[in-house]
Amino acid sequence: MKVGILGGSFNPIHIGHAILANYITQYTDIEQLWLMVSPQNPLKSEMPQSYDVHRLAMAELVASKCENVITSGFEFTLPKPSYTVDTLKALREKFPQHEFVLVIGADNWQNFDKWKDWQEILDKHNVMVYPRMGYEIVISEDLCERVIKIDSPIIEISSTYIREQLENGKNMSFFLPKDVYCYIIKNDLYKK
Repeated sequence: MKVGILGGSFNPIHIGHAILANYITQYTDIEQLWLMVSPQNPLKSEMPQSYDVHRLAMAELVASKCENVITSGFEFTLPKPSYTVDTLKALREKFPQHEFVLVIGADNWQNFDKWKDWQEILDKHNVMVYPRMGYEIVISEDLCERVIKIDSPIIEISSTYIREQLENGKNMSFFLPKDVYCYIIKNDLYKK
């Protein structure tokens, strides 16, 4: 099975993530998309570690509404820090029956050559790049067999912005899937 890996902190997962996930499974040859919830960076995180459970639960709310999308906490089982190259290697070992495709935004693609062992990722995996506002997707001729550009909708919504507005008591219901917004309110998340 061809499995797309879309990693992120999903803190919180929002409609931009949901639209992208739906697009990938509906309009590309990816048979199943895994929302790979990454561990919070302890140096950057302002959220308590208990938010890991909430981030997984919110991602699951989105995955349950999208055909062929599942949530994965696989990176939580790996040593930290978790690098993409190591995650992909561990996935290949645990699920040899799958072909894994890394899904990243144009912003990450622009800096891809700074990633740990980026060449190894390209040697062993295809990479699918989705557009981001303000970033051109340039794929050199020698990589056009391994790197695929998709024309998914550009939804410029930031999880950081959503968290900040929730902290300030703003209504973010139009930025988040309904289930996710209700989950945040019910669990009193992102309050000062």
